[in-house]
Amino acid sequence: MKRKVYLETTLVSYLTARPSADVIRAARQKMTKRWWDMRRKDFELHVSQLVVDEAAGGDPEAARERLAKLAGVPRLTVSEEAVQLSEELLIQHALPTKAVDDAIHIAVASVHGMDFLLTWNCTHIANAELMDGIRTTISSCGYKCPVICTPEEMLGGLG
Repeated sequence: MKRKVYLETTLVSYLTARPSADVIRAARQKMTKRWWDMRRKDFELHVSQLVVDEAAGGDPEAARERLAKLAGVPRLTVSEEAVQLSEELLIQHALPTKAVDDAIHIAVASVHGMDFLLTWNCTHIANAELMDGIRTTISSCGYKCPVICTPEEMLGGLG
């Protein structure tokens, strides 16, 4: 049985973005494409409606490219349980109060039992300083926190 991965919006954004002149951004784009081409088939992919909504924003051509990559990827519901868990992440200061959407991504992945949450959002999601608070809050609410990581960490030795 394949392990389940929640794709957060930054993954598809890096996947479809025009090549960047910024060295770090360009490396992340390359790693994301490599993961997509070589590893995604090893996992059961999922997104939420929030990912689709975020991917649909911005430049219309870029949005079309992002949405095309998400076509056929099953959508997880942003259930009342997920909303409550996201609120608890904010109440417990596991995430800053301005990170509402980031809390929803984490909560949806947790409530739906994802094994991994794949993201390039290292400000509020894949942030080592916030991880203990995120895990503690999710566990105290009766859920298992997915492994939150970047595509670089999931290249499986192909990096």
